[in-house]
Amino acid sequence: MNQIPPNTSDVSNLQGRRILVVDDDQDSQELLAFMLEQEGAEIQTVSNAAEALNLITQWQPDILLSDIGMPQIDGYTLIRQIRNLPKEQGGQVPAIALTAYAAEADRETALSSGFQQHIAKPVDPVECIGAIIQLLQKT
Repeated sequence: MNQIPPNTSDVSNLQGRRILVVDDDQDSQELLAFMLEQEGAEIQTVSNAAEALNLITQWQPDILLSDIGMPQIDGYTLIRQIRNLPKEQGGQVPAIALTAYAAEADRETALSSGFQQHIAKPVDPVECIGAIIQLLQKT
């Protein structure tokens, strides 16, 4: 994936944006939350798909960042469940898959499951912020 560096005018695009981070790894959650809060985003983090589904319908995030490899319900199943929700309950929230599974086949699986972007871990901050900005501009 091409890196899309944010520029000064784009940074304000994250100001006040609601971003839901779903990752069972606390360190990953904290790193993403810190990075995105520095860009002015409002962040909620959860560690599993059930919490994510509950929060999506209540909090209505502008974008979802989700790990793929989680216990019980993986990210692929989570995004399919989200896409089955009505639009007004968050069913069309833009979503980025974050995963250590970085092969082209993994990217294709993430996209065909309902994610709009696929970013390999460890997450590069410039790539991640650029992907979020790009996705938000499309919505």
